[in-house]
Amino acid sequence: MTSPESIIVISRHILEKIDNFQVGTIGIILGSGLGEAITKLDKAIEIPYSEIPGFPQSTVKGHSGSLIYGFMQEKPILVFSGRFHIYEGYTAAEACTTVRVMGELGIKTIFITNAAGALNPRYDAGDLMLITDHINFTGHSPLTGPNHDQWGLRFPDMSKVYCEKLQAVALESARATAVRLERGVYVQVSGPNLETPAETRMLKMIGADAVGMSTAIEAVAAVHMGIKVMGIACLTNKNLPDCMAETTHEAVIEQAAKSSAAMSVLIKDIITRLN
Repeated sequence: MTSPESIIVISRHILEKIDNFQVGTIGIILGSGLGEAITKLDKAIEIPYSEIPGFPQSTVKGHSGSLIYGFMQEKPILVFSGRFHIYEGYTAAEACTTVRVMGELGIKTIFITNAAGALNPRYDAGDLMLITDHINFTGHSPLTGPNHDQWGLRFPDMSKVYCEKLQAVALESARATAVRLERGVYVQVSGPNLETPAETRMLKMIGADAVGMSTAIEAVAAVHMGIKVMGIACLTNKNLPDCMAETTHEAVIEQAAKSSAAMSVLIKDIITRLN
């Protein structure tokens, strides 16, 4: 399991590279194909994951694998462009290294983004979906094993994982920027295979509006550390169980890239509205 000691080592290395790291920094985790969405920051400092001792490495196409610190609308931002997944062989705890590092750095607000398949038939490919709640269907938790009391409680409450105030700001920004923003429940599966028609039908029946292979466990780790979370899914394809169309990871990345401009506009506006 990722230990507090290893997270401290990683965090200290990052601070050595970023000598102007500021209190109030907002953290962002970018999903597949969304690397161009929020990476163009003012006064940017980029650190490849490969140069951070003890840091996991991104192995998936569409995840660049670098940390970027800079400013957006004069507000400090720390972006993790590339994340880690259970299907890569990482434990749930290891997959949440980015979140643990942000908590150690004192970050109190994070935006988690992802590429996801739409389960709700009313949602279209290319739409963005504000995550209001999630279902962790991976069978894994980042909290498995000994609890580290300095991070949080053994049994953290999960009744409001996604901050309602941040959701309200996101909806206000969507109206102001004319970005279509759906709202719904996100389900995380372990992957890497995509869902069968029967699995898709089941996920819809248990209340999910979108499905992907990340985010839920990261949100759990964030809440465990007292971090406020906002989640936004980029819907890259429609999963209709009665007429399933074939899709590929490359097609998902391509659609996410097309939607990254809208994601960028929305997140930038949200950041301008945060105190």
